[in-house]
Amino acid sequence: MQANCPQCSQRIVVDDAKVPDRAFNVKCPKCQTVVKFPGRSAAAEAAPEPAVAPAPSAAPAPAINPEEMRAHLMAQIRREMNVAEPGAPAGRALVALPDRALAGAITVSLTRQGYSVDTLDDWEEGARLLEQGVFGLVATSRMAAVKGESLFQRMGRLNPEGRRGIFLVLVGDEFKTGDGTQAFSAMADLVVNTRDAAAIDAVLRNTLAERQRLYQVFRDARQRWEAAAG
Repeated sequence: MQANCPQCSQRIVVDDAKVPDRAFNVKCPKCQTVVKFPGRSAAAEAAPEPAVAPAPSAAPAPAINPEEMRAHLMAQIRREMNVAEPGAPAGRALVALPDRALAGAITVSLTRQGYSVDTLDDWEEGARLLEQGVFGLVATSRMAAVKGESLFQRMGRLNPEGRRGIFLVLVGDEFKTGDGTQAFSAMADLVVNTRDAAAIDAVLRNTLAERQRLYQVFRDARQRWEAAAG
């Protein structure tokens, strides 16, 4: 136990083994001033509680690996393909966008509508399948190129019957999501701004339903014509 003399600041040290239970006085060896010490019991009561060690800080978040992110995204897409909304249209869709995050967001929305989505790295193969009538929906941009020619331009060379059967979603910074005038000018069924790619479920569902309603008359007439001709 120790204390400093209030008169001369001399440090006074008393062996803990010799400290009595009650308070006691000690003369300063330097100036003879009486210094009062608390007893063992009072000292024990006044002793501060042991400091609690701070909890270790959380480890910094690991850096995001692009390949792991893509794997998680594809796993999420595969899960969501099994929970399509009731009455959603069936068919295959092609997503051809150079930005993988953007393509992933569009893919998730399409799978929620019931589409089986292909995000092919070989866009030339995608264009070939497109010309064969494999895809009922295509999501692309004006600049997504296949050997120098955009997929959008390739679609423009399809025969009218083949082009009519494809629902085209154009994605780009220049568009306002769901703007019918822009879609008409771009010869698309739906335009989507890149910022809205992750939240297009409602506009996509409504536009698909409207297109189906508009073309139902045409399909019914064609079926009657084919039945009569056959």
